[in-house]
Amino acid sequence: MQNQMLRPILPMLAVALSLTIPSVAFAHAFLRSAEPAVGATVKTAPQNLTLNFTERLEAEFCRVEVTDAQGARVDQGRVQGDPSDGKRLIVPLKPLKPGVYTVIWHAVSVDTHKTEGRFRFTVAQ
Repeated sequence: MQNQMLRPILPMLAVALSLTIPSVAFAHAFLRSAEPAVGATVKTAPQNLTLNFTERLEAEFCRVEVTDAQGARVDQGRVQGDPSDGKRLIVPLKPLKPGVYTVIWHAVSVDTHKTEGRFRFTVAQ
């Protein structure tokens, strides 16, 4: 008889417990914007590529490669976190000639979730 009385209470107890346990937010750092912008054509070759993300980053674990149309790297091989904005990466570039450039990025947010993507921009003649 006692088991029969507990059966209807158990589901309600499970719901009450699930409401009291804090949920963990799983954030991913997605690319919000870039300078030069995704798909943009710029008149002046940039000295840096700037990537802005939706979440704070672990800059030392992020990677960014910028290549020209022949696949040669034109980034200077280092990614810098912006000390004034934990959601921003700055990538110094070699002098760019007119042409199409591909950006391949791998970001790690502060909660260790990884995201990646690629886009192109063009430096006009």
